[in-house]
Amino acid sequence: MTSTDFTASFTVDRTPEEVFAKINDVRGWWSGNIEGDTDALGAEFTYRYQDVHYTKQKITEFVPNERVVWHIEDAFLNFTEEPDEWVGTDVTFEITPTCDETEVRFTHRGLVPEFECFEACSSAWGFYVNGSLKRLIATGYGEPNPEEDAGE
Repeated sequence: MTSTDFTASFTVDRTPEEVFAKINDVRGWWSGNIEGDTDALGAEFTYRYQDVHYTKQKITEFVPNERVVWHIEDAFLNFTEEPDEWVGTDVTFEITPTCDETEVRFTHRGLVPEFECFEACSSAWGFYVNGSLKRLIATGYGEPNPEEDAGE
C-alpha cells in the first residue's frame, strides 16, 4: 500500500548522532519565529510566520539518533478554507545508517493530497527538508530564511 502522506528523504555523509542533533536544531533550518524547546521528549514549541502560519507541536517520540516525532496540537494557516487542517497530524524524522552515510526520511503523516494546503505545504517542506535541513547537516549552515515571503 502506497502512503499518500507527504514524504521526503535524503542521505548525507554524517553520523546518525550528527544528523539527530541538527534535526533538533529547528531554528537552524526552519524559518519563522520558534518558541520553546525543540530537543526533548514531551517538549512543546510553537512556530509562527507572520500571520500566515502558526503551529504548536509536542515532541511525542524522541529516540536519540533514530527517530523524532512532533504531534501538531494546534494550527492556523491563513491561506486555507479550513485553517486548522494540520491539527492532529504528525511530523516524523527517521534516521537510518546506510554503509558510510545516514538516511533521513521525513514524513508529515496526515498531510495528504486532499488537504487544500497540500501543494504549497509539500513544496515548502521539500525546500526546508531537502534543502535547508540537508545543508545544515552537511555543512553546518542551513537556510532557514531564504526569502522574506517564504510562508512555511
